[in-house]
Amino acid sequence: MRREMLRRSVFRIFVFTTLMFIVCAPAFAQSWRFGVMSDTQWTTPDDGKNPNSVAVGIIDQINDQFIKAHVQFVIQVGDLTDNGTNPALDTRAQAAQALYNARIGFFPLRGNHESSQAAAQEFQLDFPQTQGKGRNIVGARKFTSPSANLQGLSYSFTYRNAKFVLLDQFTRLDGTGSSSNETNNTNIADQLGWIGSTLADKRRDTHAFVFGHKNLIGQNHVDFLLGSDPSQNPAVQNSFIGTLQANGVRYYISGHDHTHHRSIVASPDGLSKVEQLIGASDSSKFYIPAIPSNDEKYDTPRRETPIAQQVNEVGYYIFTVDDSEVTVDYYAAVVNPTLVDGEYLLYATPTLTFVKQETFGYNLNGTQFVIPEGADYSTVHDGFWGTRAQILGGTNSSTMTDGSNRPLTKTVDLGWSSVPGAASNALTLLGMADLGNANTDSYALSLTYNPWQTHHERIARGEFGVAVKDARGKWINAVDQNSGGSKSFVLGPWNSSYGLGTYGVDPHTRTAWAVVNYNSEFAAAEFSGHCQKH
Repeated sequence: MRREMLRRSVFRIFVFTTLMFIVCAPAFAQSWRFGVMSDTQWTTPDDGKNPNSVAVGIIDQINDQFIKAHVQFVIQVGDLTDNGTNPALDTRAQAAQALYNARIGFFPLRGNHESSQAAAQEFQLDFPQTQGKGRNIVGARKFTSPSANLQGLSYSFTYRNAKFVLLDQFTRLDGTGSSSNETNNTNIADQLGWIGSTLADKRRDTHAFVFGHKNLIGQNHVDFLLGSDPSQNPAVQNSFIGTLQANGVRYYISGHDHTHHRSIVASPDGLSKVEQLIGASDSSKFYIPAIPSNDEKYDTPRRETPIAQQVNEVGYYIFTVDDSEVTVDYYAAVVNPTLVDGEYLLYATPTLTFVKQETFGYNLNGTQFVIPEGADYSTVHDGFWGTRAQILGGTNSSTMTDGSNRPLTKTVDLGWSSVPGAASNALTLLGMADLGNANTDSYALSLTYNPWQTHHERIARGEFGVAVKDARGKWINAVDQNSGGSKSFVLGPWNSSYGLGTYGVDPHTRTAWAVVNYNSEFAAAEFSGHCQKH
């Protein structure tokens, strides 16, 4: 009997271990990257670096950044040129050659400055990769378009564990679908079936990104993806945003507004939502956000929750896909444009020095919490395979506003991974810092831990707790990475009187906690890379 019980116990352990490996093992162990850039119009007289109304001088400098970042491909969300002529489109195609030479793909969209039938036809010739043709598809596969009339204009493809859907809303190859009547624009409406089936074709545990030139709710422009102002075509908006949410799309990414802007946009019926990313300008032109905002002016009730905004800087984005996690780094360069008739303009190509402005992202296995200014972070909590995380205390003390004078809201994103050498799963926290600031409000973070994976005497000596990895990949005390504060250990539960730098362990609840002021990947672990007790 004992032998049979032992056999069954060993079998259960084997099955559990195998299932844990299947669940926790990454589908794609190696992370990969893609870049995103926005409008590249040159709207002022050519300074010798920007022929045919294309901002080649800026494109070249951003290409260098993408090459240094080792991205697999770059997506541009429209307005490739200012005048939309065939020579202008040819110039933009030639400006991508540095990427091709580095074996980096380039997948563009048209914008309203290339909205004509002639531009549609030239776009097909200049960028055959959007049809899955030629040498520059760099491992992308499963290219589709909604119809022959939109072949390579609206298109989708799959790259590793992500689906990409790029939407064209302009005049089609045969001259139909004119976008001049914005109010009754059906150029996206008749693609909804294809959008839905394309997104539904992806695996549940993979990512999907949707791109268009125009916004869901613009910050300067009133016209948007589906009409002349954000109150137009509510049924189509409900269907479109609902389709994105139902298929796990976290970001709709656009250009048109020449302003870095992130916000949550709800459908008119309030039943679905998606995060909107409007790309920073890569052009000679920069727009001013409207006062009041377009959402306040046109929508009842209001549907947009602004998260971050930056104007009058040239910028680009690096998306890193690491199994279930996506991290986005936004880089920008100060350019000091001149105000002319309500727009800011460049008259000479600047030398661009890019600085990371913010990092945001999500994890398919995590949760997002929306925290308005003045609200408590203690609503943030999550769990993953036996580890529970909780922000015990801290307040969103930001007072930042956007250019429309609206307060900005924090989106706190949590994600999980299994890591060796720790007594808990690892928690990644993102979204608590203001744009341009690496530090967050002070907050107390707690993680439960497995007592069988640490030495009790090390707990008592303060050599175990909430940890982060150093440059060598060793676990170190999380409070050592704080900006300011005073390091102090407590053997016992957290108390709201404890200041920045205090850390501790409560053996009764098997919880480690620390008061920190930055976002990172955290775990409960013994410090300094010492081996764990098993």
